[in-house]
Amino acid sequence: MISNNMTTDTKINHCSFCGNHKDTVKKLIVGDTVAICSDCIDLCDQLMLDDAADSALDRTSEQQYDPSAIKEHLDAHIIGQDAAKMVLSVAIANHYKRINHPPKNLEISKGNVLLIGPTGTGKTLLAKTVAKYLNVPFVVADATSLTEAGYVGDDVESMISMLLNAAGGDPKLAERGIVFVDEIDKIARKSESASITRDVSGEGVQQALLKLVEGTVCRVPAAGGRKHPTGEMIEVNTKNILFIGGGAFVGLKEIINSRSNGTGMGFGAVIKDKKDQGDLTLMTPDDLTKFGMIPEFIGRFTTTVSVANLTKAEMVKVLTSVKNNYIDQYTYLLGIDNIELEFTEDAIDQLAENTLKLNTGARGLHTEIERVLMPHMYNTKQYRENNITKISINREEVLLPKVVG
Repeated sequence: MISNNMTTDTKINHCSFCGNHKDTVKKLIVGDTVAICSDCIDLCDQLMLDDAADSALDRTSEQQYDPSAIKEHLDAHIIGQDAAKMVLSVAIANHYKRINHPPKNLEISKGNVLLIGPTGTGKTLLAKTVAKYLNVPFVVADATSLTEAGYVGDDVESMISMLLNAAGGDPKLAERGIVFVDEIDKIARKSESASITRDVSGEGVQQALLKLVEGTVCRVPAAGGRKHPTGEMIEVNTKNILFIGGGAFVGLKEIINSRSNGTGMGFGAVIKDKKDQGDLTLMTPDDLTKFGMIPEFIGRFTTTVSVANLTKAEMVKVLTSVKNNYIDQYTYLLGIDNIELEFTEDAIDQLAENTLKLNTGARGLHTEIERVLMPHMYNTKQYRENNITKISINREEVLLPKVVG
């Protein structure tokens, strides 16, 4: 009791942690028996931020890299493509197992991934969803903008600069990230024969990517942007960065068909149904070489995943069932104006039917629903003035949108 009374009566004028007097600090927060100054609070805040950054690096090592768990997460966000999800999940799991549990007397090669399939089938979304699940930095780089170093355009190291920015400037975090190289088929060789002009955006880019994809140390600007002689540079090792290439590879099916079925001419030729021709799952590295990819480049992408066009039933699910589907998005947007949105089943069916005719995959759904809802979204102010609180879209309005005014 005596000790408590003495403590209560004694005024605390110094920080209990650093010992600074209250007059030398900005603020002194006093408790019953201790006090802490504003300088120590700032120091604690910084320590907490540092711990958070370290935990972000270690979070992936704490996760169970179960391919089935990865696929389950993909299923919630992407409709269809079961075979592609399975192959990609295994490749991703093995890649991060390799990083988090390096063997002592064994070197495991990095297995980059190549996604091949028509536009709008979910190639970019697959990579983005995996990166979000793993909580690692992720960037999408457009291969069509890449050129050899020294030519107008972005050199291949610009992708690593983008990844470093996505990692908040932390090279350790960037070295665990994922780079998705979109339109990778656009860097194919322009022709088999030699040319008097240099192919700086085709085979030249493939050559430039070889060491980067396999693993090398890049020096990239600390603040992003282009390199500058006087600018600060940060070294980033690409050995553990996962590269995922994606492309439509238009014409590849014909190459596969020519190899597997022959020319279809002559008395002994067997004519097969065109629907069964050019199956991307039958693709070989030699087919990619004939397409225009150099063998050394193909060898860096050890896992090849083919994605197929979505069926009508899958289109309907993309509209209604998948997370962040388009109907939910526009229901929310119109809900801000207190307008309820409803689609009939035959309207949804017609939207999917129209999208299939566009041949742009799931992206076409966005185009179609925007076309149908545009007059309604334009007239939301008029709807409010006339106390219209519900919009019901039927098949007829999908076929011929009406301007209600």
